[in-house]
Amino acid sequence: MRRKLWLMIGWLFMGLGIIGVALPVMPTVPFLLVAAWAFARSSPALRQRILDHPTYGPPVRAWQERGAVGSKAKAWAITAMTAGVALSWWVGMPPWVVATQAAICACVAIFLLTRPCA
Repeated sequence: MRRKLWLMIGWLFMGLGIIGVALPVMPTVPFLLVAAWAFARSSPALRQRILDHPTYGPPVRAWQERGAVGSKAKAWAITAMTAGVALSWWVGMPPWVVATQAAICACVAIFLLTRPCA
C-alpha cells in the first residue's frame, strides 16, 4: 500500500514537472526532485530514468549529491521572486501581503545563495 502511495506521488510530481517544461512560470527541476525522491521509495528504475535524463538529470543529481544549485537557476529564481514582489506592490496588494511575500522570498533567496553552485 505504501509503495503505491509513493508511486502516485512520484507520478503526480513527474506530471507537474512535465507541465513545467512548457510553462515558463512553473519550474521543472523542483518537481522532478520530489518525483525522484518518491520514486526512490517505490520504483528505483523510474528514479534512475530521471537521473539519467540528459537535460534534467544533472541538476537533480547535483542537488541529491551535494545540495548544489546552478548559478543560472539561482539568478532566475531570485529575479522571479523579486519581480513577483514588485508586481504585488505595483498592483496595490495590501502592505501586509507584500511584506509577507517579501519576507518569505528573502528567506528562500538567502537559502539559495548559501547552496553550493552546481
